[in-house]
Amino acid sequence: VRGLHRQSCEVLRPEETLAHVLDRPSISREGADSVDEVGELLESPLAFDRPRPVHLADASESGLVRGESLDQWFDRAEPAPQVFGAIGMHRPQFVGGEPSLAEEREVGRRASQDARNWYSQLTKNKALYRAVKAFAETLPALDGELAGGAFLGPVLLRADDPWAADAVHEVEAFGPCATLMPYADMADAVALANRGKGSLALSVFTHDPAVAGAVVEGAGSFHGRIAFIDRDCAKESTGHGSPLPVLVHGGPGRAGGGEEMGGIRGVKHYLQRSALQGSPAMLSAITGQQMPGAPERREGPHPFRLRFGELQPGDSFATPARTVTLEDIEHFAHFTGDTFYAHMDEEAAAASPIFGGRVAHGYLILSFAAGLFVDPAPGPVLANYGLEGLRFIKPLKPGDSMKAVLTAKSKSQRSADMGEVRWNVRVTNQDDELVAAYDLLTMNAV
Repeated sequence: VRGLHRQSCEVLRPEETLAHVLDRPSISREGADSVDEVGELLESPLAFDRPRPVHLADASESGLVRGESLDQWFDRAEPAPQVFGAIGMHRPQFVGGEPSLAEEREVGRRASQDARNWYSQLTKNKALYRAVKAFAETLPALDGELAGGAFLGPVLLRADDPWAADAVHEVEAFGPCATLMPYADMADAVALANRGKGSLALSVFTHDPAVAGAVVEGAGSFHGRIAFIDRDCAKESTGHGSPLPVLVHGGPGRAGGGEEMGGIRGVKHYLQRSALQGSPAMLSAITGQQMPGAPERREGPHPFRLRFGELQPGDSFATPARTVTLEDIEHFAHFTGDTFYAHMDEEAAAASPIFGGRVAHGYLILSFAAGLFVDPAPGPVLANYGLEGLRFIKPLKPGDSMKAVLTAKSKSQRSADMGEVRWNVRVTNQDDELVAAYDLLTMNAV
């Protein structure tokens, strides 16, 4: 139940993929609607375009017994003949050739004639043999500019004893090759999936969270990405998972080296990295980003009156203080509908190990802070479009006062007309204790 390579492998659970094949009621026709559709899925060039194994699961009580051959299992496990029948009925008619030369060409050439010949030798391996004779070993003869090309049709193999078929686990085929293998139970499946010493992607077809959790626990350290396909996501699945630039993952060894390098992040592996040390003022000047502890400039106009090109990191505004009253808290609670006990029930709030009495709403603090630092007249600030990194550090109680410091942290031009400004906001009480901190994002006119 592993494939002929380390790059990827798949585990098909009986209640999901074989249920698709048998059109069982439990699948509610969310996947393949019939046995025929399984064969149709295998007709897709994507099914064999890259090396991948097919893990054929046991069917509930009909699990493979150690020492039992696939043929013996097939005789008593009703689903299996139907699976192979579906595959056999749908003989893929792939068109060989260079895919970039014509849309209808679906199978490109292998790396070399040696690689193509290697497949022929592989099919003679005593531990492996063809599971379905419908798949031709080679494509139809090609002529013209493609004559003599290293093209190869899909190859489907099977191994009765996956623990004895070393080539399945050791050889990285990199071609249109798949192998059908049995496993006795999930522990056996996980052990076989891991025997290949690492893969970039593992697909598990199951609707059982317990099975999925067992696979993650047992196989996670060997596979960079694990895709779980079930009746809820099968229709929108891209097959073997989706390698996205934002995902930081990768199997061991040649299956990713610990990280799949997607997007611009992959380029950073080839760049020099230098650590900068110095005073906050020096580092702020070098990086163009206001560092904690760097001097803040509060002379001159309010920072909201400066255009994007005039504003510099470090430009700052300190507000006067405002006292928060019990009436403020109750009015905010009734006006917004947020009557949480910490704001409205003195006895319950006093019993809280966090509040020790009624406190102001966190969003009241944010609203009051904005009222303190915002310059309301039309000007360079076009819009406030979000907060990031918001934290409420210390509760503010009735009678406490609050003040805020607004400091330009960094800026990035987004178009010829406007740019993004990131502001650091720090709210403190009458004792200069930090109450709340966050980054405010605005769009400013250039």
